[in-house]
Amino acid sequence: MANNDRNNRTPSSNARGSGDMSVREAGQKGGEIRKEQLGPEGYSDLGHQGVEALREQRGPDAMSEIGREGGETRKQQLGPEGYSELGQKGGQRVRDLINKGKESEGNG
Repeated sequence: MANNDRNNRTPSSNARGSGDMSVREAGQKGGEIRKEQLGPEGYSDLGHQGVEALREQRGPDAMSEIGREGGETRKQQLGPEGYSELGQKGGQRVRDLINKGKESEGNG
């Protein structure tokens, strides 16, 4: 368990009795419950509302900036070789999806 998780634990109850749940785990659980309440379309709408609110607060390029920052963080985590490998996997996935789409057009 990462040090951040250990420091961010909150008491909770579960089927086995009292236990600890990290803040991240609690957030995930709450998100799943909300998703069940709203349904897929409502949950998607909620996400779009959040993006719009963020753009109003930070400007029109907010999502691009967040994505770039996340990419930089991931590059630091993986290192140049790992990041390159990740990109190759993504490229292969795109090729596979294109081929699958072409196959389904031929069968349709």
